[in-house]
Amino acid sequence: MTSSEDRPAADASPSFRLAFVPGVTPGKWVRVWQERLPGIPLTLVQVAAPEAPATLREGGADAGLVRLPVDGPGLSAIPLYTETTVVVVPKDHLLTALDEVPVEELAEELVLHPHDDPLDWEHPPGLPALERPATTADAIELVAAGVGLVAVPQSLARLHHRRDLTYLPLLDVPASRVALSWPEEHTTDLVDAFIGIVRGRTVNSTRGRLPAPAQPKGKAKAADAKPAPRKAAAKSAPGGKNARGTAGRPKGGKGTPGAKGAKRGKPRRRS
Repeated sequence: MTSSEDRPAADASPSFRLAFVPGVTPGKWVRVWQERLPGIPLTLVQVAAPEAPATLREGGADAGLVRLPVDGPGLSAIPLYTETTVVVVPKDHLLTALDEVPVEELAEELVLHPHDDPLDWEHPPGLPALERPATTADAIELVAAGVGLVAVPQSLARLHHRRDLTYLPLLDVPASRVALSWPEEHTTDLVDAFIGIVRGRTVNSTRGRLPAPAQPKGKAKAADAKPAPRKAAAKSAPGGKNARGTAGRPKGGKGTPGAKGAKRGKPRRRS
């Protein structure tokens, strides 16, 4: 006997697993999915940014909203948008006097560089810390404690917002790009459908749409059938004459040739 684990994936009910990294908000695309494909559940899988590529390669999700670059082969990616980079500082910091912060202003500041930093720095700004925080969340906790500053994508600053902190746009620094990624050898119909959603294709688009279910033959024929053309009235009248023609008029009636000028009365005697 074949166990349930040995059955092909096609036997299982269709579903779609979407991974996403912190700071990315997939809600608008999930709502469109639920409207277009209400019978196929979409499950969200939150993963740390550095772990997202491995999650996709190992089959932990069908596709993912990740941060570029995606390391290693085997994954396709479609860039979606680029985020603004900001610096997170205490509300009473001197930098809050600026609307935007040139990166040179951080030269004498202790700038934290967490291990999950999504920014691709060639030369991180500021003075390095003795130890790198494990996560961005840890780095922001240190900023709140008065230990240094941290540069992050704006979405992460919003995600870890605190009342005692604020953030300012940071100029002339790398920016984080968000992309939709999936294993290139597993570009399924559901992946195509989600690609169509994030690219803004309409529901009637021929790409990124699952095939419509086949209709019963009887209904298809009924839908395609055309009404038979009506026969000309001339052919339907007896004798092949038009029903409004002379064949349908009483003899001697109004409109009959020769009826004009005819007189009524008794016939004359013949002498």
